Amino acid sequence: MEKSELLTDLDVASTTRSVMKKLPEVTLAFWIMKIAATTLGETAGDLFAQTLKLGYFLTTIVLFLIFVVTLVIQLRSRRYNPYFYWTVILSTSMAGTTMSDFMNRDASAKFLSNGATSLGWGPQGLGLGYPTGAAILISILIAVFAVWKLTGMTFVIRDIVSFRGEALFWTAILVSNTLGTSMGDFLSDSSGLGYAGGALLVSGTLAVLLVLMKVPAVPNVLLFWFAFVLTRPLGATAGDFLTKPVAKGGLDLGTAGSSAVLLAVLVGLMAYAHVKERRSAASGPRTIEQPEAVTPRAV
Repeated sequence: MEKSELLTDLDVASTTRSVMKKLPEVTLAFWIMKIAATTLGETAGDLFAQTLKLGYFLTTIVLFLIFVVTLVIQLRSRRYNPYFYWTVILSTSMAGTTMSDFMNRDASAKFLSNGATSLGWGPQGLGLGYPTGAAILISILIAVFAVWKLTGMTFVIRDIVSFRGEALFWTAILVSNTLGTSMGDFLSDSSGLGYAGGALLVSGTLAVLLVLMKVPAVPNVLLFWFAFVLTRPLGATAGDFLTKPVAKGGLDLGTAGSSAVLLAVLVGLMAYAHVKERRSAASGPRTIEQPEAVTPRAV
């Protein structure tokens, strides 16, 4: 028997660890949780920055540090844990909300109501505007994907198992959630569509992407990343619709109440995903000897 045909117990343990799943399967439940997390990210980010009047600058620093802490926990985890994963998604959504607001807004009456001249401590915002902010973020996101492509690592998230691949994945997530906030705010505030109209437009675009999944010439990996970016403006417009005054087209439920309800929904979904994951893990971890089928259309 040739040496290449031998597989010791140590080899089996090593290969099992090397392909341990760290990211979730992309299912309907995944997208429901993504929308819930990004909507909560919008309302929670506004709660800290605007309702509590901490300001965009200070809130961005605090939320970015929270993102770093949750990311370290996720990266150090040996396998996929729904609580770890979705907490990072939530932290990127919250940080992305205030990062986008800081980039795009300023202390003018257009963004500060009730005669206020400042919001919290530190710089009030760069005032770049939504189109310029979005253009910068799109450029950064393209650069991230270009670097990712050059590494030769997969874009299929269920097959990302290395530290470097996961680091690139979370960098893309943070930038895409920040970009999505800019897009959502533009649709809600500047396009004339309003909160409900902006949400309907994004929902319609997502429906088109769903139809394109049936077109063999369009890679599902590409559709996944378009959908991942677009669910963020959907969350942003939905969050604004819940919290903004009725006079502005919202439901005026407030950032605190809306955030509490959305947090309860998200925690419930994470608990469901955790139970489902434990049942799946009972059948054993994925190894090279028992790989999941990977097709060109997989995401």
